[in-house]
Amino acid sequence: FLLNLYILRKTVLSLQTITIPAQTGQAPVGLIVVLHGWGASAEDIAPLVPPLNLPQYQFMMPSGPFPHPYAPEGRMWYGFPANYSFQSQYDFDSREDLATSRKLLREWLAGLADSTGIPLSRTILAGFSQGGAMTLDVGHNLPVAGLMVLSGYLHAAISPEPGSSPPVLMVHGRQDSVVPLGAAQQARDSLIAAGMNVNYHELNMDHEIRLEVLDRMGEFIATVFR
Repeated sequence: FLLNLYILRKTVLSLQTITIPAQTGQAPVGLIVVLHGWGASAEDIAPLVPPLNLPQYQFMMPSGPFPHPYAPEGRMWYGFPANYSFQSQYDFDSREDLATSRKLLREWLAGLADSTGIPLSRTILAGFSQGGAMTLDVGHNLPVAGLMVLSGYLHAAISPEPGSSPPVLMVHGRQDSVVPLGAAQQARDSLIAAGMNVNYHELNMDHEIRLEVLDRMGEFIATVFR
Protein backbone atom coordinates (compact mmCIF):
# COMPACT_ATOMS: atom_id res chain seq x y z
CA PHE A 1 0.00 0.00 0.00
CA LEU A 2 2.75 2.46 0.92
CA LEU A 3 4.72 1.78 -2.26
CA ASN A 4 1.60 2.30 -4.36
CA LEU A 5 1.01 5.60 -2.58
CA TYR A 6 4.57 6.69 -3.33
CA ILE A 7 4.15 5.87 -7.01
CA LEU A 8 0.89 7.82 -7.22
CA ARG A 9 2.56 10.84 -5.65
CA LYS A 10 5.88 10.64 -7.46
CA THR A 11 5.19 13.76 -9.52
CA VAL A 12 5.28 15.90 -6.35
CA LEU A 13 8.26 14.24 -4.70
CA SER A 14 11.34 16.37 -4.15
CA LEU A 15 14.77 16.17 -2.57
CA GLN A 16 14.93 18.17 0.66
CA THR A 17 18.51 19.39 0.96
CA ILE A 18 20.89 20.68 3.60
CA THR A 19 23.47 23.11 2.23
CA ILE A 20 26.65 24.10 4.08
CA PRO A 21 28.39 26.96 2.29
CA ALA A 22 32.13 27.48 2.14
CA GLN A 23 33.38 28.84 5.46
CA THR A 24 36.14 31.04 4.02
CA GLY A 25 33.89 33.94 3.07
CA GLN A 26 34.95 33.45 -0.53
CA ALA A 27 33.46 31.59 -3.47
CA PRO A 28 33.79 27.81 -2.99
CA VAL A 29 36.53 26.07 -4.94
CA GLY A 30 34.30 23.04 -5.42
CA LEU A 31 31.09 21.30 -4.41
CA ILE A 32 30.75 18.01 -2.55
CA VAL A 33 27.37 16.25 -2.63
CA VAL A 34 26.82 13.44 -0.11
CA LEU A 35 23.96 10.90 -0.24
CA HIS A 36 22.83 9.15 2.93
CA GLY A 37 22.10 5.47 3.42
CA TRP A 38 18.89 3.50 3.90
CA GLY A 39 16.92 4.77 6.89
CA ALA A 40 19.09 7.84 7.48
CA SER A 41 18.71 11.41 6.16
CA ALA A 42 20.66 14.53 5.32
CA GLU A 43 20.67 15.40 9.03
CA ASP A 44 22.77 12.28 9.70
CA ILE A 45 25.37 13.25 7.08
CA ALA A 46 25.80 16.93 7.98
CA PRO A 47 27.89 16.24 11.16
CA LEU A 48 30.61 14.71 8.96
CA VAL A 49 31.43 18.07 7.39
CA PRO A 50 33.32 19.79 10.26
CA PRO A 51 35.83 16.94 10.86
CA LEU A 52 36.58 16.81 7.13
CA ASN A 53 38.06 20.30 7.61
CA LEU A 54 37.45 21.51 4.07
CA PRO A 55 36.23 25.09 4.65
CA GLN A 56 36.87 26.11 1.05
CA TYR A 57 34.22 23.70 -0.30
CA GLN A 58 30.44 23.89 -0.36
CA PHE A 59 28.56 20.78 0.78
CA MET A 60 25.05 19.70 -0.21
CA MET A 61 23.20 16.73 1.29
CA PRO A 62 19.82 15.77 -0.20
CA SER A 63 17.45 13.42 1.61
CA GLY A 64 15.92 10.50 -0.25
CA PRO A 65 12.36 11.13 -1.46
CA PHE A 66 10.71 8.19 0.32
CA PRO A 67 9.94 7.74 4.03
CA HIS A 68 11.62 4.75 5.61
CA PRO A 69 9.13 2.03 6.64
CA TYR A 70 10.73 1.40 10.05
CA ALA A 71 12.58 4.60 11.04
CA PRO A 72 10.13 7.48 11.70
CA GLU A 73 12.65 10.19 10.79
CA GLY A 74 14.52 8.11 8.21
CA ARG A 75 14.43 8.36 4.44
CA MET A 76 15.35 6.00 1.64
CA TRP A 77 16.11 6.04 -2.06
CA TYR A 78 14.25 2.76 -2.59
CA GLY A 79 13.08 -0.30 -0.70
CA PHE A 80 14.73 -3.70 -0.63
CA PRO A 81 13.08 -7.01 -1.51
CA ALA A 82 12.60 -9.49 1.32
CA ASN A 83 15.73 -11.45 2.27
CA TYR A 84 17.89 -9.49 -0.16
CA SER A 85 21.59 -10.37 -0.22
CA PHE A 86 23.93 -7.65 -1.48
CA GLN A 87 25.84 -10.29 -3.40
CA SER A 88 22.81 -11.89 -5.06
CA GLN A 89 21.45 -11.12 -8.49
CA TYR A 90 18.45 -8.80 -8.40
CA ASP A 91 16.76 -6.74 -11.10
CA PHE A 92 16.89 -3.31 -9.47
CA ASP A 93 15.61 -1.72 -12.67
CA SER A 94 12.25 -3.34 -11.97
CA ARG A 95 11.79 -1.12 -8.90
CA GLU A 96 9.68 1.94 -9.60
CA ASP A 97 10.89 3.66 -6.43
CA LEU A 98 14.49 3.40 -7.63
CA ALA A 99 13.49 4.72 -11.06
CA THR A 100 11.83 7.70 -9.37
CA SER A 101 14.84 8.44 -7.15
CA ARG A 102 17.21 8.05 -10.07
CA LYS A 103 15.24 10.55 -12.16
CA LEU A 104 14.90 13.06 -9.31
CA LEU A 105 18.59 12.85 -8.47
CA ARG A 106 19.73 13.18 -12.08
CA GLU A 107 17.55 16.23 -12.62
CA TRP A 108 18.68 17.77 -9.32
CA LEU A 109 22.36 17.23 -10.17
CA ALA A 110 21.87 18.62 -13.67
CA GLY A 111 20.54 21.85 -12.17
CA LEU A 112 23.30 22.36 -9.61
CA ALA A 113 25.59 24.37 -11.87
CA ASP A 114 22.86 26.95 -12.46
CA SER A 115 21.81 27.12 -8.79
CA THR A 116 25.30 27.13 -7.24
CA GLY A 117 27.53 28.53 -9.96
CA ILE A 118 29.78 25.49 -9.56
CA PRO A 119 30.12 23.29 -12.66
CA LEU A 120 29.88 19.51 -12.46
CA SER A 121 33.57 19.38 -13.34
CA ARG A 122 34.20 20.89 -9.88
CA THR A 123 31.68 18.62 -8.13
CA ILE A 124 32.28 15.34 -6.31
CA LEU A 125 29.35 12.99 -5.70
CA ALA A 126 29.62 10.76 -2.63
CA GLY A 127 27.37 8.34 -0.78
CA PHE A 128 27.23 5.92 2.14
CA SER A 129 25.71 2.42 1.81
CA GLN A 130 22.55 2.77 -0.31
CA GLY A 131 23.74 6.31 -1.06
CA GLY A 132 26.95 4.78 -2.38
CA ALA A 133 24.98 2.57 -4.73
CA MET A 134 23.04 5.63 -5.92
CA THR A 135 26.34 7.47 -6.40
CA LEU A 136 27.57 4.81 -8.80
CA ASP A 137 24.18 4.45 -10.45
CA VAL A 138 23.72 8.09 -11.41
CA GLY A 139 27.31 9.31 -11.31
CA HIS A 140 29.24 6.95 -13.56
CA ASN A 141 28.11 8.76 -16.71
CA LEU A 142 28.18 12.32 -15.35
CA PRO A 143 31.07 14.74 -16.04
CA VAL A 144 31.77 15.12 -12.32
CA ALA A 145 35.24 15.42 -10.81
CA GLY A 146 34.94 12.16 -8.89
CA LEU A 147 32.80 9.65 -7.02
CA MET A 148 33.22 8.49 -3.41
CA VAL A 149 31.54 5.24 -2.35
CA LEU A 150 31.56 4.50 1.38
CA SER A 151 30.43 1.03 2.47
CA GLY A 152 28.49 0.83 -0.77
CA TYR A 153 27.65 -1.66 -3.51
CA LEU A 154 26.67 -1.79 -7.17
CA HIS A 155 23.15 -2.33 -8.49
CA ALA A 156 24.37 -3.99 -11.68
CA ALA A 157 27.25 -3.89 -14.15
CA ILE A 158 27.67 -0.44 -15.69
CA SER A 159 28.97 0.81 -19.02
CA PRO A 160 30.46 4.30 -18.75
CA GLU A 161 30.31 6.43 -21.87
CA PRO A 162 33.71 7.29 -23.39
CA GLY A 163 35.17 10.39 -21.80
CA SER A 164 32.67 10.57 -18.95
CA SER A 165 34.09 8.08 -16.47
CA PRO A 166 35.12 9.88 -13.25
CA PRO A 167 37.67 8.45 -10.80
CA VAL A 168 36.18 6.48 -7.90
CA LEU A 169 37.16 6.22 -4.25
CA MET A 170 35.82 3.10 -2.51
CA VAL A 171 36.21 2.54 1.24
CA HIS A 172 34.73 -0.53 2.94
CA GLY A 173 34.95 -2.26 6.29
CA ARG A 174 36.35 -5.78 6.50
CA GLN A 175 33.86 -6.51 9.28
CA ASP A 176 30.87 -4.85 7.58
CA SER A 177 27.79 -6.62 8.96
CA VAL A 178 25.31 -4.91 6.59
CA VAL A 179 26.91 -4.76 3.15
CA PRO A 180 29.35 -7.70 3.00
CA LEU A 181 32.93 -7.02 2.01
CA GLY A 182 32.45 -9.35 -0.94
CA ALA A 183 29.84 -6.98 -2.38
CA ALA A 184 32.38 -4.15 -2.36
CA GLN A 185 34.99 -6.37 -3.96
CA GLN A 186 32.53 -7.40 -6.67
CA ALA A 187 31.71 -3.73 -7.30
CA ARG A 188 35.41 -2.83 -7.45
CA ASP A 189 36.14 -5.59 -9.96
CA SER A 190 33.14 -4.64 -12.09
CA LEU A 191 34.16 -0.97 -12.18
CA ILE A 192 37.74 -1.82 -13.11
CA ALA A 193 36.49 -4.17 -15.84
CA ALA A 194 34.41 -1.27 -17.18
CA GLY A 195 37.57 0.80 -17.47
CA MET A 196 37.05 3.05 -14.44
CA ASN A 197 39.88 4.31 -12.25
CA VAL A 198 39.19 2.90 -8.76
CA ASN A 199 41.05 3.88 -5.58
CA TYR A 200 40.02 1.04 -3.25
CA HIS A 201 40.58 0.72 0.52
CA GLU A 202 39.57 -1.92 3.07
CA LEU A 203 39.62 -0.86 6.73
CA ASN A 204 39.15 -2.73 10.01
CA MET A 205 35.65 -1.49 10.78
CA ASP A 206 31.96 -2.38 10.54
CA HIS A 207 29.26 -0.55 8.54
CA GLU A 208 30.28 2.94 9.59
CA ILE A 209 32.22 6.10 8.81
CA ARG A 210 35.29 6.43 11.03
CA LEU A 211 37.93 9.14 11.07
CA GLU A 212 40.09 6.90 8.87
CA VAL A 213 37.36 7.06 6.22
CA LEU A 214 37.31 10.86 6.40
CA ASP A 215 41.10 10.83 5.97
CA ARG A 216 40.75 8.79 2.77
CA MET A 217 38.06 11.16 1.55
CA GLY A 218 40.24 14.20 2.20
CA GLU A 219 43.17 12.64 0.34
CA PHE A 220 40.96 11.79 -2.64
CA ILE A 221 39.42 15.27 -2.75
CA ALA A 222 42.86 16.88 -2.64
CA THR A 223 44.06 14.64 -5.48
CA VAL A 224 41.00 15.27 -7.66
CA PHE A 225 41.10 19.04 -7.21
CA ARG A 226 44.88 19.59 -7.23
